[in-house]
Amino acid sequence: MTAPVLLVIAHGSRDPRHAATVHALTARVRALRPGPRVETGFLEFNAPSVHRVLERLAADGAGEVVALPLLLTRAFHAKSDIPSVLREARTRLPRLRVRQGGVLGPSPLLNTALEQRLYEAGLSPADKSSTGLVLASAGSTDPEASAVIAEIARELRHTGWCAVRPAFASAVTAGGFPRTEDAVRALRAEGVRRVAVAPYVIAPGRLPDRIVAGAAGADVLSGVLGPSPALARLLLARYAEACASAAGAHSERLSA
Repeated sequence: MTAPVLLVIAHGSRDPRHAATVHALTARVRALRPGPRVETGFLEFNAPSVHRVLERLAADGAGEVVALPLLLTRAFHAKSDIPSVLREARTRLPRLRVRQGGVLGPSPLLNTALEQRLYEAGLSPADKSSTGLVLASAGSTDPEASAVIAEIARELRHTGWCAVRPAFASAVTAGGFPRTEDAVRALRAEGVRRVAVAPYVIAPGRLPDRIVAGAAGADVLSGVLGPSPALARLLLARYAEACASAAGAHSERLSA
């Protein structure tokens, strides 16, 4: 039986670095597991659109698609935009079975990717006990998404960093977390010897650039998560989870 197509759904951006990073990540996914067909679709700004990809898959005779949101938390796009796009596709393309998989975070693999970027920026595991970390997310007005970022910061604190502070690039967020520059200043005021900023974002763009600007007072700034091996493995893990869930639901229907 042909494996379901893995469709990675990214938001899209006017910044050309965004699409280039997404395509590099999906290329790494293909290299890790050449079995399933892997496609990329964007909600806006970039081509191909999710609609166009699904139409092409239906025309090619694909039977099933697992759509994975390239998102770190369950916020507006995961709860509203993407489900709406997929519902419309199911109506227009009734022969194509489309299942939405889970968002990427939280996951230990994301923490692994984040720390790897910090080590690439010049830190070592031995530096953690003397380094305060700012976990800088794009930000969300969704309380659930903000709570996830706060919990990840707490988890990272237990891995050896002397302090971890969540921060957001967006000025309007749920949870009342500070902006990146304010979190950096707060750690300085507490006497932290070294401050590092870790962007908890997948690809470059407008809000990640705000994180970079806000990190001007830090000692270390890591890169975005990008096409890291850990992130590619996580996409495949979410794909496997969605396939297993679909198989379980099918078995239940047969036994009913």
